[in-house]
Amino acid sequence: MSGETLILLALVIPLLTAAGIFIAGRFPNVREAVTIAGAVALFATAIALAGQVSGNEGPAYRLGEALPGLSFAFRLEPLGALFALVASGLWIVNSFYSIGYMRGNRERNQTRFYICFAIALFGAMGIAMSANLFTLFVFYEVLTLSTYPLVAHKEDASALRGGRIYLMVLLGTSIGLLLPAIAWTFVLAGGNLDFVPGGLLAGNPDVTPLVSSLLLILFAFGIGKAALMPFHFWLPNAMVAPTPVSALLHAVAVVKAGVFTVLKVGVYIFGEELLYATPSRDFIMAVACFTIVVASLIALTKDNLKARLAYSTVAQLSYVTLGVMLANGAGFMGGALQIAAHASGKITLFMCAGAIYVATGVGNISQMRGLGRRMPLVFIAFLIGALSIVGIPPLAGDWMKFELLQGAVGSGFSYVPYVLTASALLNVAYLLPIPILALMPPRGSPEPVAYKRPGGAPALTVAAPVVTAILCFALFFFVGPLSDFLSAALVGPSEAGPAYSSGGTP
Repeated sequence: MSGETLILLALVIPLLTAAGIFIAGRFPNVREAVTIAGAVALFATAIALAGQVSGNEGPAYRLGEALPGLSFAFRLEPLGALFALVASGLWIVNSFYSIGYMRGNRERNQTRFYICFAIALFGAMGIAMSANLFTLFVFYEVLTLSTYPLVAHKEDASALRGGRIYLMVLLGTSIGLLLPAIAWTFVLAGGNLDFVPGGLLAGNPDVTPLVSSLLLILFAFGIGKAALMPFHFWLPNAMVAPTPVSALLHAVAVVKAGVFTVLKVGVYIFGEELLYATPSRDFIMAVACFTIVVASLIALTKDNLKARLAYSTVAQLSYVTLGVMLANGAGFMGGALQIAAHASGKITLFMCAGAIYVATGVGNISQMRGLGRRMPLVFIAFLIGALSIVGIPPLAGDWMKFELLQGAVGSGFSYVPYVLTASALLNVAYLLPIPILALMPPRGSPEPVAYKRPGGAPALTVAAPVVTAILCFALFFFVGPLSDFLSAALVGPSEAGPAYSSGGTP
């Protein structure tokens, strides 16, 4: 099948899935079968597309022109292929999980939920395959608007408030900061917004240090989905959504679209040399490090499990921004690997939180004492996901921190290794006590919190995090082929070395 056909399929499948869900809305089993079929078909298409990516070249398709110089165009390269595989692959797992969670928790408006989820994947695939900033911006906004009903799903006061904050921050940053950055880039590049290997703006005499500095600041804070402080607070407020939505926000599409966009801008709009010479890079680096440490400290104070995981995500996302600001191959590689590593680890943690809530109605960590003895698979999966986030081998998160450390040493940012070390210790402090507490006998009674649902968590809400916990192991051993695949886009020939050519332990 041709690359053009596959690109069209990757865009059409989520929309056809949404239409099928709407038609089958009165028949839950059929509706959910359509969801699963659409997710599997999309993942198969993403695999086929990735198979056609060679070096920094891949399938391309130009849909048409909205205005002179502003075309809807698609081209898949290694970074986009990675994001497409992560989003479509985890849609399958999250769809099975959603069936167990939504039914087990007796959630309302389930048809609307599955429709919006499918449209969100349409937005994510459009972002992954965008050949220029205009196309990316349009799909970026599609993703924001399609996920708003999911955040406000419960339709109570807190859900509506969380939805308003979500929409206000993401639309405000994208229209107020990202759009001007794109317009300025369009002018500087003479009417061009294409993603160009080596950087669209590289070598442009009009891009002075002052101009590149201001432009980088607009992009860094305009990409609100990357959740740099102070534009991070939409993410904790969005935790009022059902847990499958939290998994979508944190692992499958939304925040990954943000950090993916940061990577694309760094690699294909600025390029390594221009980014390295941009003075405001130091400032953005400092903001990313501040976000990593402060968000981790806030996570320590949260007793609610989803709130703790939300602030953990704020911290973990900034690893990608940090990697891009290092402006070297190892930094870019660390940021790219973090997209996959964080996705597998964080979706595991959120799905475990949802399984606990469906089974017991408990959301606070302090109430989970003793639950590990009744829900061993859930808490074992949680422990594996947590260890991956910390960066313990042989789990996926280890490689990302190894690459970032290499990048920090290579770029001369002497304080970055201390930030990464502090972050790892804080990860231990706010994540590992949770499964440890769950194994301890409850205080004052011989039994832990009672199940609110007969039989405990639905089987699908237990099986799904077990699968993603296994994925945390698999990604560690698959890092050799993955880094080789990505290196064409991220690593110059002079930088390629053993870290990119083998899957051995760092």
